[in-house]
Amino acid sequence: MTDPLVRVRGITKAFGDNHVLRGVDFTAQAGTTTTILGPSGSGKTTILRALNVLETPDSGTIGIGDVEVDFGALPRGKAGRAATARLRAQSGMVFQSHNLFPHKTVLENVIEGPVQVQKRPLEEAIAEARVLLEQVGLAEKADQHPFQLSGGQQQRVGIARALALKPKVVLFDEPTSALDPELVGEVLSVIKDLTQQGWTTMIVTHEIRFAQQVCDQVLFLDGGVVVESGPPAQVIGDPREERTRQFLRRILDPA
Repeated sequence: MTDPLVRVRGITKAFGDNHVLRGVDFTAQAGTTTTILGPSGSGKTTILRALNVLETPDSGTIGIGDVEVDFGALPRGKAGRAATARLRAQSGMVFQSHNLFPHKTVLENVIEGPVQVQKRPLEEAIAEARVLLEQVGLAEKADQHPFQLSGGQQQRVGIARALALKPKVVLFDEPTSALDPELVGEVLSVIKDLTQQGWTTMIVTHEIRFAQQVCDQVLFLDGGVVVESGPPAQVIGDPREERTRQFLRRILDPA
């Protein structure tokens, strides 16, 4: 087996006295899907945001591909910013609430990163964006604005926008939590297609059945640490830890 594409070792993060991550460790192989489960406040979103350096860890190491940053020894100033920028460039983030630019068309939203951040040629970015919009079923919506789309369609634009950056790993932060129930399936279907195409994905979600169907490994976080990890058949189907069992009972049988 090749070295893991994603390598997380000893990541800590505190917001004042609130220690959200207390030494998180895990790896993920290229082409696999990792689902992160856990109760509210367990650190799920924070670890995704740390991978994308939207939150800077206090200590620990994150590696994606051939880029690795030791946050405990991160240099100050320009060198530190350059190191975190290189790491951020390895991943694409899909947010809960879409975060689309309301004044830009669907196509303009998708090409924003490749053109403005990666400085790729405009015509190349447009051609690739149209392919991605076709892939997520929105080719005919390219010239519309976000307010003209349903929540599920806006989230699919968000997915195309993340893919346009050609990331090594795609990060999904509860991508269906802000959607009406009838729109959840269309977004999960796009994510499932990506996993089957070989994209490396990491998903924070409460969609347990979906995780069982598509993911290769499950991480259960609680109290800022990985309590249990392994394939879905083990972590979801036959968890070893009582804390995992309690969480799954509450999610799968809320009554």
